[in-house]
Amino acid sequence: MPVFTHNFSVNMKGRSHIENISDTVRQCLSHARLQTGIVTIFVKHTTASVLIIEDEPGLRADTKTLWDQLVPADSAWRHNRVNPGEDNGHSHLRGQIQGQSLTIPFAGMQLLLGTWQAIVLLDFDTRARSREIVVHIMGE
Repeated sequence: MPVFTHNFSVNMKGRSHIENISDTVRQCLSHARLQTGIVTIFVKHTTASVLIIEDEPGLRADTKTLWDQLVPADSAWRHNRVNPGEDNGHSHLRGQIQGQSLTIPFAGMQLLLGTWQAIVLLDFDTRARSREIVVHIMGE
């Protein structure tokens, strides 16, 4: 079974910034020239996640609110206390809950996403940084 791996970076702003990466993943799939299989998207960071959402402004704002309420930024997180200068304990915890990878099937060289589904990168960290994404494609 052929396997293709593509890497790309996304400049993120931190603080629950969401970036739609669907088109970039589709470009990776197009370059692989496979008809059917699975695509795994993996972010190489513990303070960021990939997920599927309906990508519209209201849900982007609601997603930030959800994470702020579920795992609030708090200097009392042990990670912040035992690592001088760190303020992102909540960012790591959010990443643990949401996860760093996502697998999507494809057929006819098209991702099998629903009408309103989009692949997004969600950056939980407290500052801007570049995020590395790996797209691993297996199929025939």
